[in-house]
Amino acid sequence: MEQAKDFLDESEALYAVLADVTGDAWETVTQFKDWTLNDVLVHLHFWNRMADLSLADEAAFQARLAETFDGIGSQGFRATENAMIPERGEELRAAWRALYTDMGARWARLDPKQRVKWAGPEMSVRSSITARQMETWAHGQEVFDILGVERQETDRIRNIVVLGVNTFSWSYKVHGREVPEVMPRLELTAPSGAAWEFGEPSENRINGPAVEFAQVVAQTRNVADTALRAEGPVATEWMSIAQCFAGGPETPPAKGARHRVGQ
Repeated sequence: MEQAKDFLDESEALYAVLADVTGDAWETVTQFKDWTLNDVLVHLHFWNRMADLSLADEAAFQARLAETFDGIGSQGFRATENAMIPERGEELRAAWRALYTDMGARWARLDPKQRVKWAGPEMSVRSSITARQMETWAHGQEVFDILGVERQETDRIRNIVVLGVNTFSWSYKVHGREVPEVMPRLELTAPSGAAWEFGEPSENRINGPAVEFAQVVAQTRNVADTALRAEGPVATEWMSIAQCFAGGPETPPAKGARHRVGQ
């Protein structure tokens, strides 16, 4: 299952930029909701563990999920995750890496169509590991940004682009809006220079870098801070509310709020 390798490679790319972080630097505050570098790894490690638990023990996963939601309701999101993951700093980095390397190897051997439970509807293991890649890539963005490092993107970003395409209807539903009958045409350029096209020809179309489309649907950039061109009312509206992840409705970052430090 190629998506498991892509998850592993995405995690390794983030690990590389964090490899020299030590001491108080782990409490560096990012541009995402004032999360620290520790918060980012706690979040990624916690939900990697949950995805792996959903595969290994459905009953244990459901029990842990109920405990998590109870905690979020009483203490909030960050406090709950931070309480469930005790490691910090270099110890956390090592624990996170040990799990994702193990998952990358084991999940690659799974039947991609095998079903697993999740916080929302159940999904295939291919969708589950793709979601883990997306989360790693998306939350990795605030790490690269705050450390002032330009990420070297590859065509594995296609998994996140496809996730953005597949969540077109979801982006409208989660924001309580009527879903348009037809998704806008996408004409995107991959990091390799390849042309990626989705949807039928339409007056509603979006073109530009595939990486920046992924940034918009993962809400790591405001569309106004990208080179994407959205033509037509549906294309413009979608790019203003796009959300390729589960949970409640989230507001994209304001123009200029997310950027690489020193850029």
